[in-house]
Amino acid sequence: RHRALVLTEEGQRLHAACAAALNTLRVAVRAVREPHQRQVLALTTTPGFAALWLIPRLTAFTRAHPGIDVRLEAGLGNRNLASEGFDLAIRYSPVGATQGRQLFAESMVPVCSPQLVGDLGLPLREPADLARHTLLHLAMDGDRAGMPAEWEPWLTAWGVADLQPVARLSFSSYAEAIAAAVAGQGVALGRRPLVDGLLASGQLVTPFDAGTASARAYRLIVDPAAASRPAVQAFEAWLLEECRAQPASPA
Repeated sequence: RHRALVLTEEGQRLHAACAAALNTLRVAVRAVREPHQRQVLALTTTPGFAALWLIPRLTAFTRAHPGIDVRLEAGLGNRNLASEGFDLAIRYSPVGATQGRQLFAESMVPVCSPQLVGDLGLPLREPADLARHTLLHLAMDGDRAGMPAEWEPWLTAWGVADLQPVARLSFSSYAEAIAAAVAGQGVALGRRPLVDGLLASGQLVTPFDAGTASARAYRLIVDPAAASRPAVQAFEAWLLEECRAQPASPA
């Protein structure tokens, strides 16, 4: 192309074959080295899942498996596990997706700091009261004036689709929006069970009982070439046990 090079169809096939071969070599070399070195587990997931759910629990895994080092990457892109050197991925996928294994679904409910609920001058007792408050949200492509795209399904479900908040604060990551809610800067849409730990500790509260089921869920994807590694099997077993111990989140 003009001032650019792209792979031909034959080149794409060759690239895929080379990537698969190099990944097989990487797994074999690591298997040879692991009896003499610490095992490294490479995991990729979303920033929100990493910060709010996984990282608070990782200490339990590392204590139980002192010979395994975890390399965690948090990002919004779907990494190619085989070609980019990752053993596992935890992905935020549409409900009904078939790749991998579903860990849990989620529900959405407004959350804020206890101090915000206690402000008698700005009641927060029902969905319509959100018009008096700042909505915190993850910046999304579908955002428009007055209505954050992240909030739109919930507001519609609870009969306040035309609600106009006093202000909006948008963030590049979901964890930042939740941190702002903890700091009392407004009301965020809490993804349960990601925010359950903050609700249990009292750092966040649900001002009114108004949840909706999410259209997305969290799924575990394991690179087939890494599935037989003891470190991967140990992490997968631990993760599934943590998910089983997770109380069901009400919709």
